[in-house]
Amino acid sequence: MSNQTSLKTMLRGPDIVLASGVYDALTASLATDAGFRALYLSGASIAYTRLGRPDIGLVTLSEVVETLSLIRDRVATPLIVDADTGYGNALNVQRTARLMERAGATAIQLEDQTFPKRCGHLGDKSLVATTEMVGKIKAATDARLSRETLVIARTDAVAVEGLDSAVERAERYADAGADVLFVEAPRKEVQLAAVRRRLGDRLPLMANMVEGGQTPILGKDKLQALGFSLVIFPGGVVRAVAKAAKAFYETLERDGTTEAFRQNMFDFDALNAIIGTPEMLELGRTYEWPENGPGGKTR
Repeated sequence: MSNQTSLKTMLRGPDIVLASGVYDALTASLATDAGFRALYLSGASIAYTRLGRPDIGLVTLSEVVETLSLIRDRVATPLIVDADTGYGNALNVQRTARLMERAGATAIQLEDQTFPKRCGHLGDKSLVATTEMVGKIKAATDARLSRETLVIARTDAVAVEGLDSAVERAERYADAGADVLFVEAPRKEVQLAAVRRRLGDRLPLMANMVEGGQTPILGKDKLQALGFSLVIFPGGVVRAVAKAAKAFYETLERDGTTEAFRQNMFDFDALNAIIGTPEMLELGRTYEWPENGPGGKTR
């Protein structure tokens, strides 16, 4: 079974899919080793880690595709990829979908903000017309090579036009061919419940949990009870790593040594074990020829 098929099947199953955010091959491998069945490559996390900048539309398609390719070379776990606004109009969306699918995306998420977009939990967002977003969804579904590559339609209308408009937009996006619906940034649990109630069982629904964001943080079991099929924690790892790194640098600068921070670190051998150094070195040895060349003859 392909990774794409397994994700599609999981979303149709009885249990909610919990996808951890990742931002590079190392975090993807750690999340996979921890047992996650799906991963989420966040555009915001790429902005935070590669650019050291906020999620305000600064990340380019090529940077996302490069990051995606490196992750896919490391892990086979189903991977949901944040494609922001698709990096342009419907024709740009088609190119985005093709490049991401070829690089290993299992699902591609598109949103209905204007460009440059903003993080879904920042203020002062604006939206494209519903008809423009409908065209983008159709363009993405037409461009994909496999029906197993999912298209996730996100609307940011809750913050701009209200919940009623967000639900109406989501319904139009379902009609356009989206595989998963994502109403971003409901502000109360009752709004999350209303999204599920009003959109019904037509398509799997996705929820986004952002620590300190607009939506109350709920666990996967609670979200499953509300009727959601997929929940992402997209930027939590970056917030955890940033806090740990800040403390590390402050400790090193203060003490001139890492000794006081050692209990919070992997040592050299432990990190090499996690990233598979012994196995890779052994694999390399299987490709080595005897000193005199193949067959023992000097060449």
